[in-house]
Amino acid sequence: MKEYKMRRGETLEERIPDMKATVEDYFGPITDTEEFKGSDLYVVGEPKNPVFTRIVAGAVKYSGKKDKLAVNFEEADPADLAPEDLEAAGEAVSAKNDFLLEATGRDAKSRRDSMKRAVEDDAPDV
Repeated sequence: MKEYKMRRGETLEERIPDMKATVEDYFGPITDTEEFKGSDLYVVGEPKNPVFTRIVAGAVKYSGKKDKLAVNFEEADPADLAPEDLEAAGEAVSAKNDFLLEATGRDAKSRRDSMKRAVEDDAPDV
């Protein structure tokens, strides 16, 4: 499960007021919920894009801090996909990036840079 921060000065609820509807628009109907760090996340058990096998997404609430977006994209092994499903791979990447951009306000490059900084901050000093 990956957690994403919002841009400075923004909150997840401002960016996506209705998380359930947004997840359904991007990935398909919600089939379940799953608990993660005390918050209920939405599960799409049968995503509309065949590249995804399961998606878990939602807001993780922290007391005294801004909420974070938690997401887990489970993807099928490309060797298991039918040739017509391989064409959906580009659409899957676009859907994932568009959803994360809408939720966080950060493009793929700035999300990567933020994750790198978080890993560097956690590294022990030598």
